[in-house]
Amino acid sequence: MNRVNAGEIIDRSRFSSFHISLMIWSFLIILIDGYDVVIYGSVVPSLIEEWSMSPVTAGAIGSYTVIGTAVGAVFFGMIADRIGRKKVIVFCTILFSVFTPLSGLADGPVTFTVFRVIAGLGLGGVMPNVIALTTEYAPKRIRNVMVSFVFCGYSVGAIAAALVSKSILPSMGWKPIFWIAGLPLLLLPFIVKAIPESVSFLLDKGKDHEIKKILNKLNTKLELGANTGLIRNETLEKQSSPIIKLFEKKRAFSTIMFWISCFCCFLLIYAMNTWLPKLMLQAGYSLGSSLIFVAMMNVGAIVGTIAFSGLTDKWGFKKVMIPLYICGAIALSAIGLTKNTLVAYLLIGVIGAASVGVQNISNAFVSQYYPPSVRSTGIGATMAFGRVGGIVAPTFVGILLTMNLPAQMNFTVIAIFAVLGAISIFFVQERYAHYNNEAEGVEGSEDNNQDKQITALKA
Repeated sequence: MNRVNAGEIIDRSRFSSFHISLMIWSFLIILIDGYDVVIYGSVVPSLIEEWSMSPVTAGAIGSYTVIGTAVGAVFFGMIADRIGRKKVIVFCTILFSVFTPLSGLADGPVTFTVFRVIAGLGLGGVMPNVIALTTEYAPKRIRNVMVSFVFCGYSVGAIAAALVSKSILPSMGWKPIFWIAGLPLLLLPFIVKAIPESVSFLLDKGKDHEIKKILNKLNTKLELGANTGLIRNETLEKQSSPIIKLFEKKRAFSTIMFWISCFCCFLLIYAMNTWLPKLMLQAGYSLGSSLIFVAMMNVGAIVGTIAFSGLTDKWGFKKVMIPLYICGAIALSAIGLTKNTLVAYLLIGVIGAASVGVQNISNAFVSQYYPPSVRSTGIGATMAFGRVGGIVAPTFVGILLTMNLPAQMNFTVIAIFAVLGAISIFFVQERYAHYNNEAEGVEGSEDNNQDKQITALKA
């Protein structure tokens, strides 16, 4: 009787309709996250006028939402390792698809804030699990490209939000912009059918039949039958918090570096999403061009993600991310010096690639750095810490603007965080990464042995 390794089947599988389906539905789920981030910024002026809010209150609502996403990233990242990623993805999709539209029915800032925070929990929770699931099923040779492509959905959602807001806001008001975010509910039956459960989770729960169906889809020549048994890890693991495991196996320093890098990325992303129009206005550009600048930033994010994620397979993550960070810092420092609109668009595109684009690539890096048993937790914790940067960014740049510094100086100060992000990635210790231990066949690694046992199939 043949022994079949599930991990090897997935790694060596050909790119097929199974992968296309997973990518499309994951892309659509992430798209709404980008849409949600931008729609709030587009309706803030309307909310301030309608509810007589102060700018401080409006800013606080945005911060509370980001706090919700941070909590959701940690909580649902941890719980997915216990109940399965598919269940968490579906639940979180329902959560934000219900409560974002409900925000459009709110009659005051308090109710609106509650709905936004609950939606934020779902938005934060869905991202790490989509990353982890895509990583698990992607063929090894195109894994980075698949993960990065899925998270281009964020930028596409941001562009869509800007265009929808421009079309709807003047004639119909701000509420329909939020109602549109309920469309994923119509797609939920297709999402449930198309997205598979994690193979490692199914093995742990003894769902042999479901595992064989998935593996047969990936490799039709296998024809795994009912007589094929499964090998599982028979030894009891030492019980410890998944968060603590991120600091084991000499990964503690790299974990902290990932967190700092993600913090810098989110600070750049939210600083630009919140204050880019104001910063460009201060630099001498017209207010009417602000939407184009926002769109160009996200176009740069998409192009940067697709173009550079493929290079990570050849050069490695660090050799791609560090130069991108540095280019972003240079672009931020230079944008205040030019009055040429086309040059400004190009520099804004570079900033998009060095913020959202770098974060998309970083998601793939983090997801492969940790073993499958704590992958969701690793991504969730990293993104949760990163979202602290999203909380800090609007207030930080707001304070910066009150200092009445030259436009170039404001951009240069923000550019410091791109340099800090590059430094943190430089210090990530790849020799302790799960993929290196696995490739070298390290037998002493408890995580590595568990992975080998949990992914083997035999009669």
